[in-house]
Amino acid sequence: MTRSLQIQTTDQTAIIELEGLTKRYGDMTAVDHLDLRIAKGEIFGLLGPNGAGKTTTILMMLGLTEPSSGQAKICGHDPVWEALSVKRKVGYLPDDVGFYDDRSAIDNLVYTARLNGFNKTEARERAYSLLEKTGLTDSAGNKVGTFSRGMRQRLGLADVLIKQPEVIILDEPTLGIDPEGVRELLGLISSLSRDEGLTVLLSSHHLHQVQQICDRVGIFVKGKLIAAGDIRTLSNELNQDGSVFIEIGAVSWPQGLTEQLQALDGVKEILPLESEPGSFEYHAVDGEQPRLFTIVCSYDLTPLIAETVIQSQAELIYLRRKEFGLDDIYHRFFEGRTDQ
Repeated sequence: MTRSLQIQTTDQTAIIELEGLTKRYGDMTAVDHLDLRIAKGEIFGLLGPNGAGKTTTILMMLGLTEPSSGQAKICGHDPVWEALSVKRKVGYLPDDVGFYDDRSAIDNLVYTARLNGFNKTEARERAYSLLEKTGLTDSAGNKVGTFSRGMRQRLGLADVLIKQPEVIILDEPTLGIDPEGVRELLGLISSLSRDEGLTVLLSSHHLHQVQQICDRVGIFVKGKLIAAGDIRTLSNELNQDGSVFIEIGAVSWPQGLTEQLQALDGVKEILPLESEPGSFEYHAVDGEQPRLFTIVCSYDLTPLIAETVIQSQAELIYLRRKEFGLDDIYHRFFEGRTDQ
């Protein structure tokens, strides 16, 4: 059973407005009364598993499929009745961009620019400028068929930007890209949004990537937006009683130390810590494995807990105040909705 959540919106003027947006296919509801506002210049991450309804939402925003009910406004335009106006304002990067593989990168971009009304000189100038911004200047004359997946996605981003959109929508843009390519692409998206004032809607199921660059995230499950806000706001929603979670690890744990910690003013409970592989490194001391705990407190007792452990002659090897990250937030909200 999940807590009800007031969807957080921004006070700034919304450039994307979705009100009651719904899409049904027969008896199946792909998107269920979606309400969302995204401000100009914001990077918003739409996060959810495959099949959650993210792509269907994007298609309705672009006017490529009509909603069953509700309304979308993109840059002030209704995509049902003003699809061409929306397309002039919005750039869309799907998970796999189609290019003419036997033509060069510059040829592909110039072709797109000409389709968007630039004359030949303007088209080439715009294309070379975007190749420079996306780090593809040295590959301008190479056939796109020789490009790696990461290079194709960067070229796709240049292709999206060629018409100088106000909004760019990226649907799983990092699929199939190696970690270094992902890092470069996300950095590029972030810098473009910051430098050019672009509004970005990033659809993904990769939590850590969304957390890296997005101002706010929306968690999308079974067609419903069940939570939206920045990481701190969503974290607070999961921890409404204000408890502080302190993770601790020590070896040579003496008898009675647990009771001493439990007796500290402000300690609520002490729980075993189930550490995730790679979350921290430790080594057994004289063959002794560390004792790992999460101490739940009414307020931050990190210094006092550390002092108590050290004075007991235990060897403190790990101490961290836990903050709820996007992984915790996503799984807590998602697990609460899987039976609905």
